[in-house]
Amino acid sequence: MDKNNLIIYIMVLGTFGILSTEMGVVGILPQIAEYFNVSITQAGLFVSMFALTIAIFAIFMPVIFSKYERKKTFILVLTVFTVFTAIGAFVKDFNIALICRIIPAMFHPIYCSLSMTVAAEIVDPDKAQDAVSKVIMGVSAGMIIGVPITTFLASHLGYQYAMLWFTTINFIVLILTILFFPKIPGKEDSYLSQISAAKTGVFLISVLGVIFLNAGMYTGYSYISEFLNVLTHIVGTNLSIVLLLYGVASIIGNWLGAKLLDRDSRKIILASPIVVSIILFGIFTVSSQTIPTVIFMVFWGLFAGIINDISQYLMVSAAPQAPEFANGIFLSMGNVGVTIGTTIAGFVVAGIGVRYVMLFAILVLVFDLILLFTRTQKYNID
Repeated sequence: MDKNNLIIYIMVLGTFGILSTEMGVVGILPQIAEYFNVSITQAGLFVSMFALTIAIFAIFMPVIFSKYERKKTFILVLTVFTVFTAIGAFVKDFNIALICRIIPAMFHPIYCSLSMTVAAEIVDPDKAQDAVSKVIMGVSAGMIIGVPITTFLASHLGYQYAMLWFTTINFIVLILTILFFPKIPGKEDSYLSQISAAKTGVFLISVLGVIFLNAGMYTGYSYISEFLNVLTHIVGTNLSIVLLLYGVASIIGNWLGAKLLDRDSRKIILASPIVVSIILFGIFTVSSQTIPTVIFMVFWGLFAGIINDISQYLMVSAAPQAPEFANGIFLSMGNVGVTIGTTIAGFVVAGIGVRYVMLFAILVLVFDLILLFTRTQKYNID
């Protein structure tokens, strides 16, 4: 295998492990509540506190660590994830277990941001977006495939084994990094020189574009299980299969998104909110019919993967001189968008019913389209 490809695939596996650690607990909140004898709402802190920590620390941690040698930085992050997920598997106190979640979350954006930066640096410029999309594919796989793996282990073997799965995958990547990852020097750019990119108009509108692009997606997706249960009557194993199809399509979308951005970034950036809005309206319209809904879900998953690529591209193209900072903001603002989208959806579900989350998602995406169109026209940037 080519040396650069080996480096990239180690980072893909690394992002898969780290995102599995973040998102895997989504499917095991009942087991967490039972294990620690807390409410399901308290168990939800395993998810919300992790995401909030990422949103805060992604703003500055990648930049702070950008000056250090990459291999040592990755070893540090993977060691933190391995040690604290192992401790979290055996402690009995919920508050200590929550701390064991928050500490790795502080280091999460370092690995993900620098992985995308390194992937772009070690290949030819014309292959950079393709290399970055592979790392983002690891992110998607962790978010999608990590959940059913964790849920299966917790359901059949218990909470501790699910947590030890996180430990195992992170430990494997740690060993691979120690053995096969080369020494790659960091950058000496100061923190202030990198964050100066945040003062530009194109950077600020790109931030808003990423927030509302993700908010639109998660206004529709955050309650998708409830939507499919109530309206389409897809439950149990069938629901798992549909969500897995969505996830597989999303991973394919990551690969496709890189190709489309290389070919004509402006068109795919502006077309994606429009196409997703059409898909969501289709789901709203045919929600009582199983086969059409599943077909729309697959296409939605495909564009979810493409939109992950677009979000990262929006930030890095707005600040090409500060890739670590831009990738950190991509992670941070993506989490802000998820929070906004989930909050909007919650109000809609409580107020007028789960079916209408799709219409509100479309409204958010239309607003985002205006932002993205302004970005391309006012700043003449793809």
